[in-house]
Amino acid sequence: MLSAQMPGTIDENSFIFPSGNTPYGLSTAFDGIVGESAVLKTVLEEVRLVAPTDSTVLILGETGTGKELIAHAVHAKSKRSTRPFVRVNCAAIPPSLIASELFGHEKGAFTGALQRRLGRFEAANHGTIFLDEIGELPMETQIALLRVIQEREFERVGSSQPISVDVRIIAATNRDLKAAITAGTFREDMFYRLNVFPIQMPSLRERADDIPLLVDHLIQRYAKKAGKKVSNIKEDTIAMLQAYEWPGNVRELQNVIERAVILSAGETLSVSETWLKRATPRVSGLTAPLLATIADREREVIEAALADSQGRISGPSGAAAKLGIPRQTLDSKIANLQISKTRFKTRSVS
Repeated sequence: MLSAQMPGTIDENSFIFPSGNTPYGLSTAFDGIVGESAVLKTVLEEVRLVAPTDSTVLILGETGTGKELIAHAVHAKSKRSTRPFVRVNCAAIPPSLIASELFGHEKGAFTGALQRRLGRFEAANHGTIFLDEIGELPMETQIALLRVIQEREFERVGSSQPISVDVRIIAATNRDLKAAITAGTFREDMFYRLNVFPIQMPSLRERADDIPLLVDHLIQRYAKKAGKKVSNIKEDTIAMLQAYEWPGNVRELQNVIERAVILSAGETLSVSETWLKRATPRVSGLTAPLLATIADREREVIEAALADSQGRISGPSGAAAKLGIPRQTLDSKIANLQISKTRFKTRSVS
């Protein structure tokens, strides 16, 4: 049986937070962030230090590492904790609507604007705005956002009247913003304005020693939810989970444990090895020429799709649709291969 803290207790040194209890007076802000690894302790110490300030925070890390939980924690420990916490998923808002979502609009500003609408920045006034997936913002919106970051001032769509706001900005991304700058998809001045206090979230493979604690925590959560008594897990199952690289990080682990709890017929949890995606084998330097060839071929295919779509990424006629991959995946590949999208925008469709 895995060991676990008794509900209602707090161990500030091990950073195990059962039943929503957390150190530093953060209420439920750290709920679900479990572990005692050095890399996790470093992150939580950074949160403790930066939260009382009004400094802009940039949270970096892979998908599923808990960036939003950290943003909530920063807000909860700040002097703005009783004020609004407004989350904006920049990747989920169509480019044509994002300015209106962020800054609001006046009645009649565009077709369908039947009344004045306050934007997310106004809603977050005196509180915190969390700009998730900041790397997905269109360039024109980045320019408007840069003014807000620098001057804490903006204009609603359809208005020339400046509006001042008192907002703490927290941004997050799973993208390599420096690569995006090189690719011409992210403004360098925007990056330096956001990168005041960066927090790097560790991947689950960087904190494999935390997996037994995480599994124990998740078993308690999902067993209670399913109305089951599950309290044991085999050591070889834990070893299998620790050996896996978890490309989906904690979010993927949550899904695996929830499924295992649902399927369990007794008190012992069982995880099938077939549930875990096989990680790509690590390559040696001997395969470098092959990798270079693959990268060159991938570049050719992407550039051909960009040329055919005149530089458009999204939409039914965009390069992502032509290649049959998500827009975010294509953006990442373009950044990694350092392909300039702008040079295709003036080309005619062949």
